[in-house]
Amino acid sequence: MKNKRLVLAARPTGLLIKNTDFKMEEVELPALKDGEFLIKVLYLSVAPVMKFYMQDGAGIEAPLQFGDTMRGRGVGKVIESKNADFQVGDIVQGKCGWQEYVICDGSPYYMLYKIKQRKVPYSTALGVLGMTGFTSYFGLYHIGELRAGDNVLVSAATGGVGSNVGSLAKIKNSKAVGLASTDEKCELLTKKLGYYGAINYKKENISERIDHFFPEGINVYFDNVGGEILDIALTKLKKYARVVICGRISQYENSLHDSAYSLKNWNMIGATRSKMQGFFIYDFEELFGKAEAEMAQWIQEGKLTYQEDILEGLHQMPTALNRLFERKNIGKQLVQISN
Repeated sequence: MKNKRLVLAARPTGLLIKNTDFKMEEVELPALKDGEFLIKVLYLSVAPVMKFYMQDGAGIEAPLQFGDTMRGRGVGKVIESKNADFQVGDIVQGKCGWQEYVICDGSPYYMLYKIKQRKVPYSTALGVLGMTGFTSYFGLYHIGELRAGDNVLVSAATGGVGSNVGSLAKIKNSKAVGLASTDEKCELLTKKLGYYGAINYKKENISERIDHFFPEGINVYFDNVGGEILDIALTKLKKYARVVICGRISQYENSLHDSAYSLKNWNMIGATRSKMQGFFIYDFEELFGKAEAEMAQWIQEGKLTYQEDILEGLHQMPTALNRLFERKNIGKQLVQISN
């Protein structure tokens, strides 16, 4: 059986990656050894950190070498197995890489999780019911310590993580306002994704619009972008607010050139007795099952809505990754690899 895969051919320079940074290969799959199983990849996910896997490993992985299969999480179906713990027909998500098939041995490196729910499409295992959704859930509920009646502000609100936060806040009787880059995205936030209000940060005065929605200030700021928007949000904190540091996509390229934005209003954390905290999603690994079951039930009940942005074909992976940096994705960016 042949396996198509995208391997690293060049290190990216500039904001966007190029198709020439990868090479498409087709190789013969070896026979399974005892303890191994074969996964047919259904969907692959993209995340900003992937670009840095290509450059320096992002501080959490060894840098990819030329000829290595690009790293990435996927969801797939076990189609052959010599491992008693993984049966043919099992649906799993984990480190699949940018390829059509992956041979696994179930070791911790692959971070494999069996998909137990059958209530919503398998693609959600990479979005609202996967690491992206878990990031929204634990970021808001555990790091943000959400309480009923809280005012919540969310940057990059139509991104993979942000697109879940509005509904999660509403479920707990809180109001969330999201920032997005177009009127179309703002409309999506309020009409589908559970947001109380939306701010077009490209056209509107961010500070004035926050005051319009939350004249008394905000209890939780869920930050996905860093930079100037984070600085503005710090001036809007109520006493004992919580700032959730989830991402900093506006600063990823700047950090490579020692030109990252320097916060001016960091003193507001002390002035308001607030808390600013980052987190690593795998710190909550023992609770993933609880989050999956709870959110799947909310989806069935119509309380939790989600948005997916799906391209088709392995060759679209570089385009999908670039869409994150171009702010083109609406919801969780995925690529469907097979039916």
